[in-house]
Amino acid sequence: MHVLTLTPFYPVAEDDASGCFVSEPLRWLQKQGIESSVMAARPAYRGRVYASPQALPAKWIHYWTLPGNLGLSLSGAFLFARIVSQVRRLHETHPVNLIHAHAPLPCGHAAMLLSRELGIPYVISVHGLDAYSDVQVTGRAGAWCRRISSRVYSSSRRVICISERVREHVLEGAGAKCRTSVVYNGVDPALFAPSSQEAFGSPVILSVGNLIPVKGHDVLLRSVASLSSEFPELTCEMIGDGPERSRLRSLARELQIASRVSFLGRRSRKQVAEAMQRCTLFALPSWYEGLGCVYLEAMAAAKPVIGCRGQGIGEIIRHGTNGFLVGPDNEKELALAFAMLLRDKPRRDALGLAARDTILDQLTLAHQAENLARIYRDCA
Repeated sequence: MHVLTLTPFYPVAEDDASGCFVSEPLRWLQKQGIESSVMAARPAYRGRVYASPQALPAKWIHYWTLPGNLGLSLSGAFLFARIVSQVRRLHETHPVNLIHAHAPLPCGHAAMLLSRELGIPYVISVHGLDAYSDVQVTGRAGAWCRRISSRVYSSSRRVICISERVREHVLEGAGAKCRTSVVYNGVDPALFAPSSQEAFGSPVILSVGNLIPVKGHDVLLRSVASLSSEFPELTCEMIGDGPERSRLRSLARELQIASRVSFLGRRSRKQVAEAMQRCTLFALPSWYEGLGCVYLEAMAAAKPVIGCRGQGIGEIIRHGTNGFLVGPDNEKELALAFAMLLRDKPRRDALGLAARDTILDQLTLAHQAENLARIYRDCA
């Protein structure tokens, strides 16, 4: 079976974590008899990039579109115009059974137009809660994004959602007739494996994610600051970058914990895995999260993981059994969870082992590939 993967997310030479949730299952899909041709789409105004050598080879498509909100609503049509002749030639020489588009705009819209032009069915994956792009894009442009996304969903053979919470958002706009499936992201349990050495030294709280307001890093810092007197050696490591970085640095100084907090910027997949092995706890108090691969990766590394209730990760974490869930924007509850786990190593170990077992039982890349292959064959 031959699938054309059309995606705006894919690892690049400078950042092998970007789009890893799209690239990593592809090798496992090969074991399921699924051959993938990858087209990675990027607006020309963002400059040229090249695929990471660690990822399955991809053809980067740099297409013209307008920057900003209006550009997103038009981008699918521009992407279609850029690739239709290439896809037609590919289909003639090596028939494509199915197109798998990631995100409704621009790739889902382009896939819908390709399907009409070439008669190839398509499925679409939704990776976040902004399923119609009208949270990111407001006004008339946002309304247009919503209309296009609705058509993309209703015309697809299947809408693949990364969590039940994401599926709820899709169905709110597309209606019950829209065919949906939930396929949780998978983890490589060999890369994200428990440390072979016993951790010693100062306790470390690790957080991995883009430094943007919804991730709750300010709540995390305030919680760490409140524990300073009881845990004078406690440190915090933040992997990721974004517009909040300078504000968070200022907040750390204001809370008098600047010496305890390390802003590490972006790191490779291997470096993230190593950080998860050496940390004591993992926390990301995000209050707008479709699922969050980093939670699953920390669980695979057998670490106690703390997320927020009401988010996609709440479908995986069983509070008190394989992780902790706290209220969004609740620094006191987060600090209480930190203190409880930092005081009790046997409980940390038990949570970590249960978290690892959860991943091995149902959330590896092999599980994800099996579920995707089943949907592919059904829809093609």
